[in-house]
Amino acid sequence: MPAKVRTAVFPVAGRGTRFLPATKAVPKELLPIVDRPLIQYAVEEAVEAGATRLVFITHSSKRAIEDHFDMDPELERALAESGKTELLDSLRGLLPKEASCVYIRQGEPLGLGHAVLCALPAVGDEPFFVHLPDDLIRADTGCLAQMAAEFAGHGDSVIAVEEVPREKTGSYGIVAVDDELRLQQIVEKPAPDQAPSTLAVVGRYLLTPGVFAKLQTTGRGAGGEIQLTDAIADLLVDQTVRAYRFAGTRYDCGNKLGYVQANIDYALADPELAAGLRGLPGT
Repeated sequence: MPAKVRTAVFPVAGRGTRFLPATKAVPKELLPIVDRPLIQYAVEEAVEAGATRLVFITHSSKRAIEDHFDMDPELERALAESGKTELLDSLRGLLPKEASCVYIRQGEPLGLGHAVLCALPAVGDEPFFVHLPDDLIRADTGCLAQMAAEFAGHGDSVIAVEEVPREKTGSYGIVAVDDELRLQQIVEKPAPDQAPSTLAVVGRYLLTPGVFAKLQTTGRGAGGEIQLTDAIADLLVDQTVRAYRFAGTRYDCGNKLGYVQANIDYALADPELAAGLRGLPGT
């Protein structure tokens, strides 16, 4: 039986330049979707899937992420004294007691593959999740939990995918698969006329530890960065990697339109907020 996935890796060292000036002092992962930051949704999804070791690959400008998950006795005391028990409970519930956080600095912005390689000392010789908080997926069962169930059936690496318009293949890793969704090819950001399909990798991976050996020898690829996609392509020589069509709605919160759409949809899912929104002109 495949090992249980205990570790989730969150590459959060990027600067979020698309959202400047909002992200000049605030990490993009702390931008809120209604009243919770993106990184909180990411952690909750990982915990739901069984992760108890949370590994954040960070940058010197991202100390606020660490602060978010740390205790704040002064704030908790103020909330308790003012009788705001619901808010106090929400703060104390940011992390379950069994979860631990590990913070690792990515010294240089060398790409997603390099960020994942930085997690090796914390992950060790176990399968692990990689979760990109920019990709918010709204689902009855979290995407990572869906992938963990898939992994339990065969023990192969699993990559979340969805169809994208052909003109957008240059923004994604694109895969070719067989009838059983086993990867035959994976290419980073191919031009539309060179893409092997329109099946795009989104920000969820469940990887076996063999990928680390591939990352250690992966050179710089697209964009001059060490690409996780290239390491997975090398992994295909030795292991089966499977694509997984998840159930849920994905929001690309790495761009402004996707971020606004996520806020609107999550607000409309809240009965109190929805009532006010639907009363606005044009809604």
